[in-house]
Amino acid sequence: MKQDDATVISSIQDIEAIEVSPLETHIGEFNSTYDILVRGARLFPKRIALRFLETATIQEDPVDLNYTQLLKRVTQAANLFHDFGIGEKDVVSFLLPNLPQTHLVLWGAEATGIVNPINPLLEVDQMVDILNAAESKILVALGPQEDEGIWEKVEEIRSRVPTIKSVFQVCGAGDEGNNIFDFDALLENQPDDHLVSKRTFSPDDIAAYFHTGGTTGTPKLAQHTHRNEIYEAWVLTKTLELTEQSILFCGLPLFHVNAVIVTGITAFYSGAQAVVLTAMGYRHPQVIPNFWALIEKYQASIFVAVPTVFSSLLQVALQGENISTLKYAVCGAAPMPVKVFRDFERITGIKIFEGYGLTEGTCVSSANPLHGKSLIGSIGLRLPYQPMKVVELDSEGKYLRDCQVNEIGTLVIKGPNVFPGYKQEKHNKNLWVDQGWINTGDLARMDEQQYFWLTGRTKELIIRSGHNIDPAIIEDALQKHPSVSMVAAIGQLDVYAGEKPMAYVVLKADQTTTPDELLDFAKIHVQERAAIPIRIEILDALPLTAVGKIFKPQLHRMAASFKLREVLEPLAMGPYNLKVEVVAHEKFGTLAKVYIGGMAEIELRPLQEKVTEQLGLFALNHELIFGDKQAD
Repeated sequence: MKQDDATVISSIQDIEAIEVSPLETHIGEFNSTYDILVRGARLFPKRIALRFLETATIQEDPVDLNYTQLLKRVTQAANLFHDFGIGEKDVVSFLLPNLPQTHLVLWGAEATGIVNPINPLLEVDQMVDILNAAESKILVALGPQEDEGIWEKVEEIRSRVPTIKSVFQVCGAGDEGNNIFDFDALLENQPDDHLVSKRTFSPDDIAAYFHTGGTTGTPKLAQHTHRNEIYEAWVLTKTLELTEQSILFCGLPLFHVNAVIVTGITAFYSGAQAVVLTAMGYRHPQVIPNFWALIEKYQASIFVAVPTVFSSLLQVALQGENISTLKYAVCGAAPMPVKVFRDFERITGIKIFEGYGLTEGTCVSSANPLHGKSLIGSIGLRLPYQPMKVVELDSEGKYLRDCQVNEIGTLVIKGPNVFPGYKQEKHNKNLWVDQGWINTGDLARMDEQQYFWLTGRTKELIIRSGHNIDPAIIEDALQKHPSVSMVAAIGQLDVYAGEKPMAYVVLKADQTTTPDELLDFAKIHVQERAAIPIRIEILDALPLTAVGKIFKPQLHRMAASFKLREVLEPLAMGPYNLKVEVVAHEKFGTLAKVYIGGMAEIELRPLQEKVTEQLGLFALNHELIFGDKQAD
């Protein structure tokens, strides 16, 4: 599809020139994501829309759907859900890996009701909480498969979610006597040339609920409207300069907005081809080793990944593959370490297009332009029609004033991509800071050319004796060590300073070093004295979310466990076995559970008082539980 105006984005002035015309002149013909698929089938009937690689080997024959076939299958899925009682406000949830059927469920559910993608790697309790919060009426899940384990979770889930009326198996025979149905077989029986529901769409209809976090029992479900997703499809087609000749590699999971929006509906909006890299995405053991050969074979234009994938690809040398079709790579979901960014561009010759976004902003809110200045470390310019600014908020999260140029404050956004709020009203408290502006939770500054620079998250800053430390200062410095592959810096609790910086690192394959050597390296390369870590631990792997982002809450719990043991061990001298467990907790953030064998011989209150004295602020912000469970 050709660009709808000739403006090339290279500066904020270009963005402002685009905004001279109303947004409706660009996206006025669409009221739903289904309309995008209808237009695709009309304009590109025989062009491949979706290509699925099952094994990521060079020899395999892919499974293809052209735009006509994709529309027909999505229409059948919508009609199937309608047949089972789904209306505009009813919810279809799914637990699926990246399969062609996942796209059919996604867009079919949005065409008849509301879709709710769920991470199949979550624990059953979390899934149950999400399904109950969404009030899901239908659950679509992968049938019994070796080494997948999804169906085993579904069997436990069903009895705990009373709103679920029917379950559909993908790649499974079903059991209709128990309201379990074969999705693939029933799909074929549905009309494929019209929506039986005869639904009339409004752009403000809710299209999706995306789980964005929340502790057990209180999941946060971000609502997306059709307008939100249509806008993102248009603006990313414009910003990424996609055409019907573009071929996008998708390796991120289709329960996450990045894959759903960037390599999903945006690809279909532009008439491009979306190549799904196996059911497991980048986690499939064949994808990374074969990546450059797959780029050459399928002539990919763009691939979208997270920083951990770029780090992995740096370990896979090019062996003469022709990757000249690859125009650039897109990095999202987490900031790219500067060294990884530079090394990747230098070694591969591929330009990295780095953007910034959040689920509450549908997906992407800003990006470095493909033309003009691309500033490493910056999250770039705001997208057209999507205002963004840095503000000062009061202690209750209310707007006080706009920050000056290069002054650090809270990043806020508004516009057609900003969601209407979480499904549960209690999560919307302090979200809206002023007249449609939402708090992203990120700290940032805006420079003279209106490029934005993240300086940390309000809850990820390391605060040492009142001094704010950006973890990136430590991470970027340690990333320069020749043996280091990945780094994550956090604050370790300290009775005197509140927090002191520490870091967890993963080493490159076949590399060795010691924590002491890394500490010496940090003393030289971390430019801010207060940011020099007091402790470095080497791990086999960092905890990651299913999207590939480093999961810092788990690292904070690990650090809290270390500090608690450090304090308790001298206090619990003698024949007492000590066990410390730090877990997530809704009220306290983290919950420290302490078990000491032989508890009957210990007077608890003096021990608690000593712990409080030693841990200071830690004791004020955490609940300490002393039990009598025998330690392992």
